[in-house]
Amino acid sequence: MTIHFVVHDEGDSVGVVVVEGVKKGDELTGWIMDQDRIVRMTAHSDIPIGHKLAIRPLALQDTVVKYGADVGRVVAPIAAGEHLHVHNVKTKRW
Repeated sequence: MTIHFVVHDEGDSVGVVVVEGVKKGDELTGWIMDQDRIVRMTAHSDIPIGHKLAIRPLALQDTVVKYGADVGRVVAPIAAGEHLHVHNVKTKRW
């Protein structure tokens, strides 16, 4: 079985893509590390390796949690399976 993305804890809102070539429509397998649990979802956009993938819907102004830490706020609604990057997430530092 290929693991396409990893999530630190089920409380996180995103996973990190760990394979090349994720395309919109691909069926993905993810591993939630702390719970040693497998999850499946459909990619709703192309996602480069190392980039974030929403594992649940995120609304405007929601906090993005990765590895148990606040990594920013949502500036455009994000569907589960969608790519997170500078176009829909901003840091809270500025």
